[in-house]
Amino acid sequence: MLTGDNEQVARVVSDEAGVDRYMAQLLPEEKVDAVKALKKEYGLVGMVGDGVNDAPAMVTSDLGIAMGAAGTDIAIETGDVVLMADNLSKLPYVIDLSKRTVNNIKQNIGLSLVVIAFLVPMALAGLIGLVPGLLINEVGGLLVIINGLRLLR
Repeated sequence: MLTGDNEQVARVVSDEAGVDRYMAQLLPEEKVDAVKALKKEYGLVGMVGDGVNDAPAMVTSDLGIAMGAAGTDIAIETGDVVLMADNLSKLPYVIDLSKRTVNNIKQNIGLSLVVIAFLVPMALAGLIGLVPGLLINEVGGLLVIINGLRLLR
């Protein structure tokens, strides 16, 4: 936990949140330096913030997460992800949704490529006319849309 709050507040909040490491009384530049150090130590680093003082560190991190309801405009604009409810327990859901979204995108690209790989040779060989080709292409597009809608469940 990186905070501009004093040591006592940081200790209490980190204890309540179950955070084992914290750094208190940090200026925005010190938060940036801390994120850089954490990236060297751990690799990928996410930064959750809600204020102007968090924005530079959010930009430096691999994933900036803004707390939308209480966040400042700059934090919201800087964040890669904006949690509209100020509830950190939503993070696992956000991570799961992002993984499912990437997987869905890959499936949709694959499906589109299969349709194109089928249609182009058939059209070049004269084995399929314009209207059937368009219909097959549109059905492929509808399948991509339907597959994307699965994310709403």
